[in-house]
Amino acid sequence: MSGAGHGGLSLQLLRIGRDAGRRSEAAGTRAAALALSAFAVALCLGLMAMVHASYAGKELRRDARTPVGLTEQSPATRATLWLVGSDALKGKRLFSVVFIAPHTSNAPLPPGVDRWPGPGEAVLSPGLLKAGAAEGIAGRYGKLSGTIGQEGLDDPGEWLAYVRPAKGMKADAPIEAVVGFGPRAGMPAEGLQPGMGRDNDKPEWMFQSLVIGLLLLPSLVLLFTALRAGAHGRDRRAALVDALGGLRRDRALIAVGEAMRPVTWGALASIPFFAVAAFVDVRVPFVGYVTSSADVRQHGWPLLLTPVAAMVTALALAAISDQLAGRAKGTRPANASRSRRQRYLAFLCAPAVLLAGRGPELAGDSTQYRTWISWIGLALVVLTLPAAVAVVVAKLGGSLERTGRQRGWAGALIAGRRISHYPAATARLVTGVTVALIVFMQALAWQAMFGTYHAKMEEILSATDRRVAEIGPRGTVSTREAAAYLESIPEGNVPVVLAPPRAADEGPITISGGCVALESLRLPCPPTPARVDVALDRRLQQLLQWNTEGGTYLKVVRADHAELAEQTVQSTSTLAVVRADGGVPAVAALKEASYRAYPRGAQVRFPGEEWLADGIPDREQGRWIRLFGVLGMGILVFAIGLGAKAEFLRQGRGLAPLTVLTGGYRVFRSSAAWAIVAPLALAALAGCVVAAWTARPVARPGMAYVAPDGLMATAVTVVLAVSVVMGLWAARIAGQQARNWRA
Repeated sequence: MSGAGHGGLSLQLLRIGRDAGRRSEAAGTRAAALALSAFAVALCLGLMAMVHASYAGKELRRDARTPVGLTEQSPATRATLWLVGSDALKGKRLFSVVFIAPHTSNAPLPPGVDRWPGPGEAVLSPGLLKAGAAEGIAGRYGKLSGTIGQEGLDDPGEWLAYVRPAKGMKADAPIEAVVGFGPRAGMPAEGLQPGMGRDNDKPEWMFQSLVIGLLLLPSLVLLFTALRAGAHGRDRRAALVDALGGLRRDRALIAVGEAMRPVTWGALASIPFFAVAAFVDVRVPFVGYVTSSADVRQHGWPLLLTPVAAMVTALALAAISDQLAGRAKGTRPANASRSRRQRYLAFLCAPAVLLAGRGPELAGDSTQYRTWISWIGLALVVLTLPAAVAVVVAKLGGSLERTGRQRGWAGALIAGRRISHYPAATARLVTGVTVALIVFMQALAWQAMFGTYHAKMEEILSATDRRVAEIGPRGTVSTREAAAYLESIPEGNVPVVLAPPRAADEGPITISGGCVALESLRLPCPPTPARVDVALDRRLQQLLQWNTEGGTYLKVVRADHAELAEQTVQSTSTLAVVRADGGVPAVAALKEASYRAYPRGAQVRFPGEEWLADGIPDREQGRWIRLFGVLGMGILVFAIGLGAKAEFLRQGRGLAPLTVLTGGYRVFRSSAAWAIVAPLALAALAGCVVAAWTARPVARPGMAYVAPDGLMATAVTVVLAVSVVMGLWAARIAGQQARNWRA
């Protein structure tokens, strides 16, 4: 087989492999699995290329919009006044609000802004306009003058606003004069760049690792499983080729020819998805991130190579798996010693779960020992849990066998006998599901641990009363501006001012306001100051807890807006707004009014809200882990189910004669249900419980990690859905084999 005519022989071997792939046992199943796995690998490689393109494009645009500060060496002919602030939508992350004004007649504009907004006007990004529509964001900073172009944004969905104050700006600190934007204009100034991306985004290597670990590796597992589907017939063919004097190269060409057609179709099927991403900005489901088609076109040239890379990877793996199979010595049924080993491992499962879940507590506050104990416990759980599930299923198999014999259920009898006698096969079936669930929950737990927010603080703040809003003007404001803001407070909302005691821990805490506001807080409204020893209203209790220290009692003072304005401008005072009827203040309207009254607006938030702002980006970015984890788990479970289906079909021809005895094909459905669906369902339920339990000690002492119930339900649903599909598919193929046998 290795004589002259090398090129012609190679083509002939490829054609032999192609024809063998069409005629082999369960050829359609293997072809579909190969096409799907090649498609998944190509998508994962393309996603990695898109991630790189996104990071590269962001970095270029961030550099291009970073201001260049005015120095003694800079030409003073062109300058823009610049001040970076921030704002937030309800329950969302902070975004940049940049105050700009022309310092010279030909002042430079930041990228994405094509003309100067007029005084009291603002230019907002399209993403911010859409996200803040419910809060009236279009009019919050003044009249909307236009939108920011894509060249001035990190990504199409970035939230950003450029505001030109109605009262103008002066080149006094903290306001800076900038002469241009980007490296071409000079040396970029540190601390003046707009946007929160550099602070919030994780490094590219971390995101790429997420794609590799949660998506690419499961796709490669699926590819390998698809290549080994129906391997019994191919192993016999390989033995025949060896007996005829064929070389490893000859066998590799046959294996490549067999897999080439479905792999090619699967890899090429990914091209339309990449084409859409190259010409349309795509919003990622569940996460909400919007990809930039411009970045894909400019930096995503590796996308052109991903279908080829997927095909080369799949065909190389086909040749390698064929060589590995040729070295195998064969398979034997599980013997008695192997069954005993399964039982011993199953017995150790409960102690392993207890060690992984509670063992780290023995280390106290020692992070190093807690981590080691947790990892050892996890390793033992991964080693023993599949055996425990296999033993349980084997016991159920024995019960099923007895029930089937007593009631004459052929499918239950066959499946029960096989499950009870071959628990190792069931252990192999559930190992992937168990490990996938544990790794998925561990990823969520570690993401929560490395977040910047503290779980106990979040728990405390969840009980904070949202029916009071604190108003903090930015920068120095005048009494006149404070009075203007008080006059513009929406109807039904009333202000109070809280002043701390003059000396620490001594004297009264003064609260001033009109009678409507004071009575709403269950305080008296006398013509002269009154003393109150106990605050009865919960809103007032929250204000005192978060904004004052010390103080022996409350001093209640009736005051009009002019008097409140004078107190507001004092740096130690706290302006708060409540609703007279006890409802929730109009936060959005209060923010909009602050930008009309104060030059730089004001922070409007409930007590303690600033402590949560840093943790919001980590929680939002955790959605990527959830999305990729669910998708990767689905791919991995599909691979495990495909292996179970191949194991079941290996007996398909042996079960074919039973159709004569049972009088139908129902035996295949019931056998498939017990051989495929039942083990996977049990692994999903047990794996989710154990995964959530073992993820608890990952968090630092003092933190709590709770796996979301909806996420666990989604994981179980994915596993159950895939197991049912695989079971029905296997039963259908086995039925077709039986019909062919009868024919």
